[in-house]
Amino acid sequence: MTDHTPRVLGEDEVRAAQRLFRAALHLGPSSDEEWARTGARTQQPGRTLGVFGAGDDRPIGTARSMDLELTVPGGRRVPFAAVTGVAVRPDRTRRGVLSELMRTQFDDFAARGVPIAGLYATEGRIYGRFGYGVTTLARSYTVDTRRAALRPEVPRGGEIELLDLDEAIERLPGLYAGLPAHGPGHLTRSEHWWAGCEAGFRRGDKPVVTVVHHGENGPDGFAVYSADRIFDSESVLRLDMLHAANDTAHGALWRYLTGVDLVDQISASYRPLGDPARLMFEDPRSCQTTGEPDELWLRLVDVPAALSARGYGPGSLVLEVTDPVLPSNAGRYLIDGGSDGTVTRTERPAQLRIGVTELAMLYLGTWRAEALATAGRLEAIDATAPAVADDLFGTRSAPWCGTFF
Repeated sequence: MTDHTPRVLGEDEVRAAQRLFRAALHLGPSSDEEWARTGARTQQPGRTLGVFGAGDDRPIGTARSMDLELTVPGGRRVPFAAVTGVAVRPDRTRRGVLSELMRTQFDDFAARGVPIAGLYATEGRIYGRFGYGVTTLARSYTVDTRRAALRPEVPRGGEIELLDLDEAIERLPGLYAGLPAHGPGHLTRSEHWWAGCEAGFRRGDKPVVTVVHHGENGPDGFAVYSADRIFDSESVLRLDMLHAANDTAHGALWRYLTGVDLVDQISASYRPLGDPARLMFEDPRSCQTTGEPDELWLRLVDVPAALSARGYGPGSLVLEVTDPVLPSNAGRYLIDGGSDGTVTRTERPAQLRIGVTELAMLYLGTWRAEALATAGRLEAIDATAPAVADDLFGTRSAPWCGTFF
């Protein structure tokens, strides 16, 4: 039987893993110049796994991760493994390679005390069987700038500064780190994440533009965009990032974006579900939703640690958790909510039975337990349990990640 045991790749092997991942996305390999400039810096040392087949000197499967921090309900930042670069060579699929990569990652995360992992899924049917669940949703929309006059009440003030590419690459990490966490789902961004961002900025054939808003106390927001200029057709400004610490910065950045010349439409992807953009325009129909994609998928690697890390609303509930991949997570947990909430293992009878995938879906507050029960995704042993779970896990605003990896 072929040994598909993953191992950590050395510095001289990670480029082959990146080549495999790009091929899985139907992309060509990075050039020598691109790899020398940014490629190696995207790989956190010791976090790239590879699987080799008999007689293969190149990996037939790979996965990597980055160490970040996730903001959970209650405001605490929790160690988080950002899983990315997952690929299996197309002539070696359905042989257990991906399963071994996932299990090896989980073992590594648990050994290092990382209670939560997450990813952005290229396919929606793959990762649920490993315990990942859709945890945040986003909103995509377009703005017809020919009709999008901002309401006079939209906050204004401060100054907008335009950065060139090298300035943006140097300053964006500090600008992002200096902004407050926007709520549950917020991720820190490591040097390896920013190296990948730089690679994307430099790789594209369209200039990437960065603008910074300066308020009374210094920089308090920024936006990153590119534009598709199509002669004799519509010109589209593609908004890649917009982060603001306050309403004035948010309004000023939108005032700038809607005023850019030679733009007919703004296309914004993966924005928060509660994004107030549509409310800012005199004609609300100038802003049209184009999609509600899933965003961050979470995996609770250490269920008791993950549950204990977040805050809860009022109520008390006994959950019975099932986890066939990581059976040490299985068991009953008593959640006592409130300002001094606690989570403990218990032998008390369960009121609600839930799989680890569905628990991940509840974790940040996006989904309601009552909806999961209606969909057959959990079992309410006590008929009142889903409502209690919603009181416990619910959040004031919809969680959002906003950091693609």
